[in-house]
Amino acid sequence: MKIFKFLLILPVICFFTGCHPSAQKLATPAPETVRVRNVILMIGDGMGLAHQYAVCKGNKAVERCQYVGLAKTYSANDYTTDSAAAGTAIACGEKTNNGMLGQRPDSSRLVSMLEYAAGNDLSTGVVVTCELTHATPAAFVAHVNNRNENENIAADYTQSPVNVCIGGGRKYFENRTDSKNLTETMRSKGFRVAYTMDEVKSVHEGNLLALLADVALEPYPARGEMLPEAITAAINILNRNGKGFFLMVEGSQIDWAGHANDQTHLMNEMLDFDRAVHTAFDFAAQDGHTLVIVTADHETGGLTIPGGNLQTCEPAMAFSTKGHTGVPVPVYAFGPDAEMFTGIYDNTAFLPKILNLLGIKK
Repeated sequence: MKIFKFLLILPVICFFTGCHPSAQKLATPAPETVRVRNVILMIGDGMGLAHQYAVCKGNKAVERCQYVGLAKTYSANDYTTDSAAAGTAIACGEKTNNGMLGQRPDSSRLVSMLEYAAGNDLSTGVVVTCELTHATPAAFVAHVNNRNENENIAADYTQSPVNVCIGGGRKYFENRTDSKNLTETMRSKGFRVAYTMDEVKSVHEGNLLALLADVALEPYPARGEMLPEAITAAINILNRNGKGFFLMVEGSQIDWAGHANDQTHLMNEMLDFDRAVHTAFDFAAQDGHTLVIVTADHETGGLTIPGGNLQTCEPAMAFSTKGHTGVPVPVYAFGPDAEMFTGIYDNTAFLPKILNLLGIKK
């Protein structure tokens, strides 16, 4: 009987004590935490949930994500934001008034996540299909009261710690009202200057300023595969830094198609952005230490999909406005710690989340 009782309680003893040292050796060790070393933030300007869902051809990049959230987009002074205020909220973690870049409503200076990253020895980059002085990219490098100050924003690039800049806006660097040639200023700071994608792809290290158009690049498909190719080129340069990098990529002209209520242009821009997202995800999957976040600054056009043809994959689109709307925008995350971007939150939450994952203190 005593032996029987002992046999009954033996499993309990083993549960609490591990029974024997050999049993502890057989236990599976906890997996090592994967640290985020690189962050690629991709912004589809004006891209709402309907814009994403309208892309039904092939395998949509965002469907590779397991973690999805929603970001609220209102500005400090309006229920409906513009790209300057929204870009500033994302980049700098604080709401500001529509039209302002990298500054609070009282014009005091904010620090962007790109500037924080550079201050912690990470390499940094900006890739866009609009001019580099446009609202969203400018929110990461510039500090001005008015988004229309293109020449002042270009001048801020010469003072920025950014390493790779690929987009349009050549006129604001070279054909200025003050007769200054900021391209030469950038060269004096060690930048290679490129005017074509072939020149961009020939640069494999150092600092790069690529001015691929006088103002904005052509709409897709006229500009070719510039966006995914520019992402690859930027990553190849930035990834040489063993400490990591931060890269902001914008699908800029999704917004313009929404403003025009142009279904064909919108689908073209969304398909181009989708290929760009695939490019970033493919790198992140191979690298293992790269987090990719895909979101929007706001929704444009009030787009809905009241119907469509499933067989031909042609959605019926209806627009309610030629302006922006105040609805929340989707957030998709891919890579280590992607689960940090689920839920519903203000667009000001991107900065603290990203800095925390990179181990950067404000």
